[in-house]
Amino acid sequence: GEIRSSENSYFCQAARQLGCVPSSQLCVKLASGGDPTYAFNIRFTGEEVHGTSGSFRHFLWQVCKELQSSSLSLLLLCPSSAVNKNKGKYILTPSPITYAEEQLFHFFGQLLGIAIRADVPLPLDLLPSFWKTLVGEPLDPDVDLQEADILTYNYVKKFENISDETELEALCAEIASQHLATESPDCPNKPCCKFTYLSLTGEEVELCPRGRHIPVGWENKDVYAAAIRSLRMRELQTPECMTAVRAGLGSIIPLQLLTTLTPLEMELRTCGLPYINLEFLKAHTMYQVGLMETDQHIEFFWSALEMFTQEELCKFIKFACNQERIPFTCPCKDGGPDTAHVPPYPMKIAPPDGAAGT
Repeated sequence: GEIRSSENSYFCQAARQLGCVPSSQLCVKLASGGDPTYAFNIRFTGEEVHGTSGSFRHFLWQVCKELQSSSLSLLLLCPSSAVNKNKGKYILTPSPITYAEEQLFHFFGQLLGIAIRADVPLPLDLLPSFWKTLVGEPLDPDVDLQEADILTYNYVKKFENISDETELEALCAEIASQHLATESPDCPNKPCCKFTYLSLTGEEVELCPRGRHIPVGWENKDVYAAAIRSLRMRELQTPECMTAVRAGLGSIIPLQLLTTLTPLEMELRTCGLPYINLEFLKAHTMYQVGLMETDQHIEFFWSALEMFTQEELCKFIKFACNQERIPFTCPCKDGGPDTAHVPPYPMKIAPPDGAAGT
């Protein structure tokens, strides 16, 4: 049942249909004013949608929702979000991947490139470690571990900061009370930890050969802490998955360009800003024939939007132009009001359609 529902997701349907299309056909002209060229057209079965822009944007929005849900297993909620740090942020699921999963990661990379070319920001919430690895920047074993998995970070720190054997015994007893430790083979009543740890996907893994049989003691506690840290860093880098994502992205956008971007620039270029700047939206709104910014109902409209929360503003943008975020880049930022606009700029407000009533 789960497999069938994931196969029917927008993401998997699109991956199947585009799998036989040469990637060169998906490399459309970069959006730089007027309606952008989209890499492919979306047609919703049984729905009469006119124009390609709305359905393409809706498709990308829907795919991001699927990726950040349990229907697809490509992304994993970071463990820190369980304790309200980086809540709702995702990382790539670190596990050995099948050929089919590799194809899906490749398609995920292609979608990142397609969104950049069309300048449609993807509402994806990924940890900085994802963007760092994508642009080839090394991870920080302290900062990135803390961001992704603060519980493991604190656990490792406890072992690193122990000053004597009594403290180590007390720590092992504390861990034993949480069922993570077993009794020491030398002293049956003394609890001890073994060289194993839980992976991000919840499996118990050995940190070294025969780790299940090696107890943690005063001599090797630092080795144990370093082994856990290195397990997590390897999982955050997910080389197999990231290679597939980069290959997909590289088939749409030259990977050499990534070396000129910082991880944050890459994130903003792909996902836009997670909040809506109302002043920016006001500056990029056109009033059609017969309407002026000073009209009473237009003033009511803006004062109503000013009362919206960020979540409500995102829903308004989704309603108005079928995407939750507005692009970080805008070709018209430097020029006057007549310079090129990339949709959803300018937002257009039209007069009523002549129906009865005020």
